[in-house]
Amino acid sequence: MRALIADDEAPAREKLGHWLAEQPDVEVVGSVADGISAAEGIEALRPDVAFLDIQMPTLSGLEVAAQLEPSRAPLIVFVTAFDEHAVKAFDLNAVDYLLKPYDRPRLAGTLDRIRERLKTRQVGAAAVAVGRERSPVCERLLVPDRDRLRLIDVTAIEWLEAADNYVHVHAAGQSYLLRRTLQDLLLQLGEQRFVRVHRSTAVNMACVGSLAPLFKGDYEIHLVNGRVLRLSRRYRDTFFERMG
Repeated sequence: MRALIADDEAPAREKLGHWLAEQPDVEVVGSVADGISAAEGIEALRPDVAFLDIQMPTLSGLEVAAQLEPSRAPLIVFVTAFDEHAVKAFDLNAVDYLLKPYDRPRLAGTLDRIRERLKTRQVGAAAVAVGRERSPVCERLLVPDRDRLRLIDVTAIEWLEAADNYVHVHAAGQSYLLRRTLQDLLLQLGEQRFVRVHRSTAVNMACVGSLAPLFKGDYEIHLVNGRVLRLSRRYRDTFFERMG
């Protein structure tokens, strides 16, 4: 079992790392102190389970979980000193939670549940749902930038372009490639800001400058940055409803 630890408190990381190292079937592959590093570690190290502290700098454990692609997410254990977070996460069928301060028997029970889920090849989709339930409005998106991850303001995203199971995120003259489906990403970004204009394209409504009719009900969408996109008639009515 490959495990990643993410906690901004060094003593908490050390304690959990020490106790996990006592388990013959557990390998700690990473130990990090903030949310962005946790997301980078999950992507680079592909752990089977991630222990995410809910309160961390840059991104909380819940926000990290919310940004993951459900079918690729590891099993997740939320770690928290706040009981209300823990209870709600557990009720929403996350793998488990550890309420600080926890002891060896409590961790042992958590590891047993993880082992059972790994036997059935479960992934962390339930924990991703927890993150999105508790962090429903995504204001910052993690995107790959060379060999690191960075946070960009969602309001800076102009349009999204799907390519199979990837999405090109176009923001402020830059393009970032995410391993996500367009539908999954739109669910996270929210319908208040983005609208689908084509099977493979969605646009930030705040970035629309003007429209020009084409033929057979299609339109050209001229963005304020000068980019021109196609509005297909399949999505036309929804688009105009959103335009108000």
